[in-house]
Amino acid sequence: MGGVTSAATTTRRVVTTPLGRRRSDLLTKLPADGALAWVRDGEGLVGWGEVDRLEVSGPGALERAAEWWAQRCAAADVVDPVGLPGSGPVLFGSVAFDPERGTSVFVVPAVVLGRRDGQTWVTVTGEDHPEITEEFPAQAADASVGRLTYADGALDPVAWCGRVTEAVRRISAGELGKVVLARDVLVTADHPLDPRRLLLRLAARFPSCWTFAVEGLLGATPELLLRRTGDLVESRVLAGTAARSSDPAADTALGAGLAGSAKDHAEHRYAIDSLAASLRPFCTDLVVPSRPAVLTLPNVRHLSTDVRGHLSPDAPGLLELLSAVHPTAAVGGTPTEAAVELIREIEGMDRGRYAGPVGWVDARGDGEFGLALRCAQLTGERGGAEARLFAGCGIVGDSDPMAELAETQAKLAAVQAALQD
Repeated sequence: MGGVTSAATTTRRVVTTPLGRRRSDLLTKLPADGALAWVRDGEGLVGWGEVDRLEVSGPGALERAAEWWAQRCAAADVVDPVGLPGSGPVLFGSVAFDPERGTSVFVVPAVVLGRRDGQTWVTVTGEDHPEITEEFPAQAADASVGRLTYADGALDPVAWCGRVTEAVRRISAGELGKVVLARDVLVTADHPLDPRRLLLRLAARFPSCWTFAVEGLLGATPELLLRRTGDLVESRVLAGTAARSSDPAADTALGAGLAGSAKDHAEHRYAIDSLAASLRPFCTDLVVPSRPAVLTLPNVRHLSTDVRGHLSPDAPGLLELLSAVHPTAAVGGTPTEAAVELIREIEGMDRGRYAGPVGWVDARGDGEFGLALRCAQLTGERGGAEARLFAGCGIVGDSDPMAELAETQAKLAAVQAALQD
């Protein structure tokens, strides 16, 4: 069994108060320390303060996290007149890419500010926090980070391309069909990195993505791993990427090339088949479109498929479902076990919580978890002025190392642009 670190279970009062249909930027309400966020198109959840925490690793990590959360919900004294997904008790989570080897972190905030379908509310957990009926004032983020200095992470670009070449060799030899290889880049700023500044910039540039922050890992992911609302379960699977161009004609050609790319469609099919095969045993029905759409973002395009289904009455909770579907071929590869073993062997770094599930779940079992992509891990080094950036891409039999390196650069640019003064 892996390690578990948590506070003891105690009965706590949880009060949700409706705030009407007020519109203000949720992310501007966050303090600098302990920011928690899951926001898309101005709606979602932000939180701060820490009432409970769980750090868990080893076999069955997510199942044990689900049991821990169920115990706390059962012991809570809840007042929730809102009754929407995300009201009442809420748990934010950031799961290690490899839950058996890495540490996953779950946090119960003292305060959660939420908005859904235009309705706003605040939830306060614990006796030390009075009932709140007014909107929160905006918090000012630090204005400047100064000069940014970049350095190679675990592997320099030449060495990383060599690992891609090795992955292609192993795929061509029939050991597996696809593997996702990632690389990291280190950045140091002259001044401490304020997470609110980065979150606000990412949300402004990528409003259709899910802007997230949990335990210093923050970013804007375009990929929804699982959303559960009652018995409805949904997922947005992305695999297959093309860069954008500032020249309109070239940009159109790049989009058409992605839509017609046999290599990218094959990579995408691995990801869809992986998700569907893992999720289907828990569903009474599952709708999987036969062809992907092209999702256009400011910096890249992706092949994208939205999957929807209804869970059977005996289906497990959201955290257990995450354990069943993660890692999909979109972030691991296929077959899953062979791909994860190859990642451990040749990728050359510990992903930590990069490419793992990140999001929230409430006491009803509703919630949303994306994949922690397009993200930075604020390390706390040098007074909070350092971060580790990540990007990865799917490797198949006809992958070209230099093209894959360029894809990682395009993905890294999302967070790099948000860091710049």
